[in-house]
Amino acid sequence: MGRCIRVRGQVQGVGFRPFVSRLANRLNLVGQVLNDSEGVLIHVFGTALDQFEISLKTEAPSISKIDVIEGVTFEGPEPAAFSILTSSEFGTQTRVTPDIAICSDCIAEIFEGGRRLNYAFTNCTQCGPRFTILQKMPYDRARTAMKPFVMCADCRAEYSNSTSRWFHAQPIACPSCGPRLHLIPESKDPIADSAWRLLQGEILAIKGIGGFQLACDATNIQALTRLREKKRRPSKPLALMASWNVIKAYTSFTREEEERLNDMSAPIVLISRTRMRSRKLPEIIAPGVYEFGWILPYTPLHHLLLDAVKRPLVITSGNLSGEPQVICNNEAKEKLFKIADSILMHDRDIIRRLDDSVERVTPRGPMILRRARGRVPETMMLPEGFSDVLDVAAYGAHIKSTICFNQNGQALLSHHIGDLDDPLTIEEFIKTDIEFRFLFGQQPKAVACDLHPDYRSSQYAASLGLPLVKVQHHHAHLAACLGENLWPITGGKVAGIILDGLGLGADGTIWGGELLLGDYFKFERCAWLKPAALPGGDAANREPWRNMLARLDQAGLCSYVEKRLQKKPYGLLRQAIVTNSNAPLSSSAGRLFDAMAAHLDLCVDHQSFEGQAAMYLEALAREGIGKALELPVQKRVIDPAPLFKLVGERANIAACFHASIAEAFAKEARSLITSGEAVAVVLSGGCFQNALLLELTLKSLNDVPVLTHNKVPANDGGLSFGQALIAQAKLKGGILNDN
Repeated sequence: MGRCIRVRGQVQGVGFRPFVSRLANRLNLVGQVLNDSEGVLIHVFGTALDQFEISLKTEAPSISKIDVIEGVTFEGPEPAAFSILTSSEFGTQTRVTPDIAICSDCIAEIFEGGRRLNYAFTNCTQCGPRFTILQKMPYDRARTAMKPFVMCADCRAEYSNSTSRWFHAQPIACPSCGPRLHLIPESKDPIADSAWRLLQGEILAIKGIGGFQLACDATNIQALTRLREKKRRPSKPLALMASWNVIKAYTSFTREEEERLNDMSAPIVLISRTRMRSRKLPEIIAPGVYEFGWILPYTPLHHLLLDAVKRPLVITSGNLSGEPQVICNNEAKEKLFKIADSILMHDRDIIRRLDDSVERVTPRGPMILRRARGRVPETMMLPEGFSDVLDVAAYGAHIKSTICFNQNGQALLSHHIGDLDDPLTIEEFIKTDIEFRFLFGQQPKAVACDLHPDYRSSQYAASLGLPLVKVQHHHAHLAACLGENLWPITGGKVAGIILDGLGLGADGTIWGGELLLGDYFKFERCAWLKPAALPGGDAANREPWRNMLARLDQAGLCSYVEKRLQKKPYGLLRQAIVTNSNAPLSSSAGRLFDAMAAHLDLCVDHQSFEGQAAMYLEALAREGIGKALELPVQKRVIDPAPLFKLVGERANIAACFHASIAEAFAKEARSLITSGEAVAVVLSGGCFQNALLLELTLKSLNDVPVLTHNKVPANDGGLSFGQALIAQAKLKGGILNDN
């Protein structure tokens, strides 16, 4: 008599089968283990079965994530030993492990000798690529990009040795049998020559795990300038990669930031520049903002390069402006030589592109700004009440697009795909949908999308021929925050302070600075910023001076506008506002931040990337002191006009602006708590990536229960998750035609 044990969760590609084998041998048990469609399946015989089942959970590999262990009595032939069987070919309903940063044992191996000395593809069961090399499930070498590389005798021996850390490590490799580097132009020592080129001021393209990257010496202003010019990225901050000792030489960080930097997901972590040490870096890396984005090397290749250059490198995605990151060698040769002087590539395929994840630490813990490599395809448990509803797919927004599948009580949120203005990004969006359905066995019964009919994501969702749920943009933000905090479907209504750029409102106007009262099923709009025109329509998203014109005129400062904008066509825009010609009204908080930034001479003419003006405004506000100004509220409309009449130091005005917006919305939200209409407050929308605004809003809310984002981006990258939850709730409640 034996026991059949089913283990569900993130248990493939984490060394779980080798762990099971070692545990069984230690307890003198016999049987077998395999990967299959639902996770890991074990048949085990012996006397210590209870201890075995307990130890499965208490001693599991650190990178595994167990959802449930189910054991039942099993009758069958008892084998003579314990073995690892070949995986089942069918089914795809288990979780896949994200790509994992190189572990300390493998770091020691590439630097301290042995047959993998200086080998750029060293990994074991506890580290290395997973999702980016996976072709199909279950996770085995023959179903990955490692299939062409036949293991040598030494690697086969390690792979088969139950006591080694390579036991059933699917991407195992060495210089004799694994992937190989080569540099273009040709080189006998690609690492050494790449390092030499970087130190000479060249731009190097590097084939990473999730795509090609562009790198240059972060201390070389000329190299940085060339990179910005060639990549057409004039101002957007660039990330810094450095070894642990080098990072510590440049900046200090909190314990929480250190934990994020060293996390096995290896994200870019934003760290305040006020904590920079005496050793400085060029302003051109992140002009006008108050944080640098730091990342530790997460592959053997990165470690070897950084050890050779012994200084920080700027690392950014390898792509032409607006296009997806390059992942193929031929495409890299075609496109990246327009930017890079040389290309360091290898012969292992990248199956799917993944950017680096981006995080910061807030007063409420870590916050994910871009969810990508190291995080995807982790799944999230759905809140109570969502286990018995139809499976749904949701297709997010037009900007920062993602896709989310809700199935079997879990949410599978895709990586950051990008902005759907670019045809190649649209192709990537569709490819991601197809891949996720194939890999994970997703069979949605309905789909959800944004209310805006012109979003490419909405059009794609409508083309799928499934029941369609259209979800208001800011309601989706509210639901995304509820969902990641596991707010039950019957948990009651919350007051949602939702501040972002633009979203089509339920009344057909453009929203963006909202206080909502609602849950997963419905919402009502309880307060909002006084709408102002967007002169020129979409042009107002790119040119902050247009928003300044609208807000200053609205505040009665017309003569001041004429003085400030002498060289701008302000007369024509005023006429457009009067005649409502391509100048729609909007309550957007994002455009309000743009207006104030331009008013304070920050990023007046043009934004080269989304959020640039607001980031500059936040950096300026951190230099000032300003108490909240009580803003007038009439018929639920919050009027920011008094903020444009403030006089004094620019930094103090910026600080007062942040404090006043935070307090105005917090006051309205508190009133909903006091009246008993809401039981908690939700903070969501892209503006809450502004750490200062988040901090001040939390302070203004004081002891009110508040839900914030930690796992799902507050920006549009989390929108598909919220859409999926709302669609499931509405399908369950039969209220598809309500808000």
